[in-house]
Amino acid sequence: MYSPSRKDFISLTLSDLNSQTYSNGKHRRQSCWRKWKQLSRLQRSIVLFLLALLLILGMLSYLSMAEQWRGLPDKEDWLELNDRELKALPPRVPEAGKVPVIVVGSDLGPAVGPDAIAEPKVPKVPVLVKPAIKKKPFPSKRGPPRVQKDGNALDMVGREKQEQQEVKAEEGEEEERKKKIVSWRGAMIEADQATEPQPSVGEKESAVPPAPANLDNTVPLAPASAGSVDRLEAVREAFRHAWKGYKDYAWGHDELKPISKSFGEWFGLGLTLLDSLDTMWIMGLKEEFEEARTWVEKELSFDKNVDVNLFETTIRILGGLLSAYHLTGDQLFLEKAKDIGSRLMPAFKTPSKIPFSDVNIGKGTARPPRWTLDSTLAEVTSIQLEFRELSRLTQEPQYQEVVNEVMKQVHKLPGKQDGLVPMFINTNSGQFTHKGVFTLGARADSYYEYLLKQWIQGGKTEDDLLEDYLQAVEGVKKHLVRQTGLSRLTFVGELSHNRFNAKMDHLVCFLPGTLALGAHNGLPGDHMDLAVQLMETCHQMYKQMETGLSPEIAHFSLQPSDKLDVIVKPADRHNLLRPETVESLFYMYRFTKDTKYRDWGWEILQSFNKYTKVSSGGYTSINNVHDPVNPGPKDKMESFFLGETLKYFYLLFSDDVELLSLDKYVFNTEAHPLPIWAPPPE
Repeated sequence: MYSPSRKDFISLTLSDLNSQTYSNGKHRRQSCWRKWKQLSRLQRSIVLFLLALLLILGMLSYLSMAEQWRGLPDKEDWLELNDRELKALPPRVPEAGKVPVIVVGSDLGPAVGPDAIAEPKVPKVPVLVKPAIKKKPFPSKRGPPRVQKDGNALDMVGREKQEQQEVKAEEGEEEERKKKIVSWRGAMIEADQATEPQPSVGEKESAVPPAPANLDNTVPLAPASAGSVDRLEAVREAFRHAWKGYKDYAWGHDELKPISKSFGEWFGLGLTLLDSLDTMWIMGLKEEFEEARTWVEKELSFDKNVDVNLFETTIRILGGLLSAYHLTGDQLFLEKAKDIGSRLMPAFKTPSKIPFSDVNIGKGTARPPRWTLDSTLAEVTSIQLEFRELSRLTQEPQYQEVVNEVMKQVHKLPGKQDGLVPMFINTNSGQFTHKGVFTLGARADSYYEYLLKQWIQGGKTEDDLLEDYLQAVEGVKKHLVRQTGLSRLTFVGELSHNRFNAKMDHLVCFLPGTLALGAHNGLPGDHMDLAVQLMETCHQMYKQMETGLSPEIAHFSLQPSDKLDVIVKPADRHNLLRPETVESLFYMYRFTKDTKYRDWGWEILQSFNKYTKVSSGGYTSINNVHDPVNPGPKDKMESFFLGETLKYFYLLFSDDVELLSLDKYVFNTEAHPLPIWAPPPE
């Protein structure tokens, strides 16, 4: 074997007088690509991951900054509207004798059948015109109105200018927050005993409450003052405009999408129509009411393979049908109410008797949300007014029994803090979950409302309900009530594990009205004092916004040095046409007769007409209450705008104290009036 040959090299370095050197050594200049190839696979993967991460972070930062600069998350461009063009003109005053009214009889069977009313001229209220647009497909989304996010296209015009731009529904924090629940509105609480003892089978026929008075036996109301007639007619015109959009583009469906001239389905049960029945009757809109009644008689069927939310179906559909029955005496509505009520009963078949959130009304099955076994506390305690009344009318005790059982359990549960309750309850164990978090906003609000209203409905005989309500009000004052640093506005915040958060949902604006209702029924006078203070704050949530419309959520500054009382975060600046502030204004005016509450309501109605009215019919929720030029329509008209908001406007401006007297009726959390029961004989 020969040894491998060796090659020897000599390295020679020369230098010159200028100290420059030369070397003939082999030096190769390696390229970046060769250096990259020399890295291991793991090293290359790490480098690529870091570069991708930096790119993503850079894009997110850019989008966040761009959103703040533009002021609108969906990048809509509206044309600037002429002030004179946007200014709502007062409607014409109709003849004094033509104002439709309802007079409630002492037998709890109100009846109103106003004669045919002359169609008033439509006031020249400018609206937002939508030019022809390129339509996008709108997928049907199942879920409650507050969970769905819709993409739309909308164009708004200035005086003789038109501009079209695609509108995207804002996602983000609001959507993420709403995915955690199936619905939201209000709440209610327990009754330890049945308000009225249920009769035996043999007693049912004789014990059935009499139907409301005949529709022909109506007593017209004395003519109202000119000012009130103006405002009443403006509300009726607003309802007609909203109803026109629903009738033209969403008839028989759940919700109107006024911008895209289409509809949205949630349950597929004509939600807006059923929610609006009693509003039309109260306003004397006979033609619209008859159209809706015909649809209920010929088209409405609950025999559908569809999951519905127990709470929303109860307050909107069952409550709406029961109210329509009491106002009209029409047995059709009672039969439909009994049908849907019986189909909701499977929700209560749980180990704890705390109902599931969802029911399939066709299959007779029920289930919790897909992501949890918990139900929202407010939802399971805000169905009692309706189920109790259904038992009273049908003399079938099972409806009242299941909701009373819920209230009994909640009454004795541990985990409360001075009457304040957590937001969730487990359907298996029947125990509170997510303890330590207390709010009067979403997921808990109407629990407190229904404590008082059940007590009133049952003739003020259920002491457990009154005890829980009074204790809760004291807990609110102790833990949740604060004042802003600048103007000393009183608000109700939230408590999370003993940490206070100066945040208040618009939903909390139900509280002034509820407190005033309690004071009217003999509860402590300081409840009314707090109601007055909170009413001012809810008014400021509208007044301090550039559009005159309140955000969904407001934060409050506690520091005197801050220049603002109300602070609105980008994710909370939308307005859904909610009724809570108008509801409380109605109660406050009824009990105090202070005309400032009417004036505040009139300002809100004008803002709705100015920034949410759509020319082709209907009203739309908006994305940005801070921007009067680009409020950003969401292309959705919630059913409660007709069922609650416009109804409370009408009652606020009416001079007839017997129009749904608060000594004879109690309103459910969807503004459907139900009669107060006569106290049992002693």
